[in-house]
Amino acid sequence: MTQALQGKNPSFVLRAAGELTYEDRPVPDQPGAYDVLVKPRWTGICGSDVHYWVHGRIGHFIVEAPMVLGHESSGIVAAVGDKVTSVKVGDEVAMEPGVPCRRCVRCKEGKYNLCADMAFAATPPYDGTLARFYTLPEDYCYKLPEGMSLEEGALIEPTAVAVHITRQAAVKPGDSVVVFGAGPVGLLCCAVAKAYGAKKIVTVDINEERVKFALQYAATDSFISARVSAEENGKNLIEQAGLGMGADVIIDATGAEPCIQTAIHALRMGGTYVQGGMGKPDITFPIMAMCTKEINMKGSFRYGPGDYQTAVDLVATKRISVKELVTGKVKFEEAEQAFAEVKAGKGIKLLIEGPAE
Repeated sequence: MTQALQGKNPSFVLRAAGELTYEDRPVPDQPGAYDVLVKPRWTGICGSDVHYWVHGRIGHFIVEAPMVLGHESSGIVAAVGDKVTSVKVGDEVAMEPGVPCRRCVRCKEGKYNLCADMAFAATPPYDGTLARFYTLPEDYCYKLPEGMSLEEGALIEPTAVAVHITRQAAVKPGDSVVVFGAGPVGLLCCAVAKAYGAKKIVTVDINEERVKFALQYAATDSFISARVSAEENGKNLIEQAGLGMGADVIIDATGAEPCIQTAIHALRMGGTYVQGGMGKPDITFPIMAMCTKEINMKGSFRYGPGDYQTAVDLVATKRISVKELVTGKVKFEEAEQAFAEVKAGKGIKLLIEGPAE
């Protein structure tokens, strides 16, 4: 690893699996008519960033050329195109890091997160936001309301993921909701479900410290999985959490096979299950329970129309709080150290500061 360059556009780059470095990338051109040039100030580390670092790929997305990392960012507007009206130079913004084609069937039906031609930051072959400059269309820059910090702005991305998952689950007032996984997205799903009026919110994890944090943060009940069958774990979860005939909604934010299996057994008849976490490509699945319970099953991928703005609004109105999730902040030059800490499972959300001027 070389030291961070003091160039015009220092960037934190993944060259190949296990190989991180700093490079001085070209400064982006003057923004187009509807584009905004942003200086990212804070960037959170996502599990996908670490996965690319360790493995060099996620599914069919393969790092074949050096790629700037980072996609959970907030920043300050440095320049705007001559048609931009929603933000101005100096504004602080949350940065939605995926820009769809806007023309395909999926985009036109309002599911732009499913666009086959999505250009998503730090997903090969597109560069991410861990650099001095990054360009986005103006409608993917969300001005931070007065009183919201740039650090909170960097947490809008995972909050938008949780908003989308919770919308897929159609959580409504009075629902009982179980969330598997007490990592950042799982915790935020608990918080959003609470904001949407869920009566009982159960956090499930094997890490007792994270479960304890979740109970202080947004969950009302907890369950720590045991090394027993998924059917028995599901039964125990229902009993210990007082879920009656089973949970109304279960969200998996782990991607772990035992969690998914347990979740299906813990749902009530006609309940809703949403898969938010990514795991192995194929698993053994309790299909009989799914059929006989007539379960509503949905996947969830990133975020779609309205999710980012909803996330901003939820934080701005203090219906949810994200400050507690930030367990560490590092300088740009310490980015690799921060990645190593996330890989080791330390903390909840680590933020990397943008390059010094």
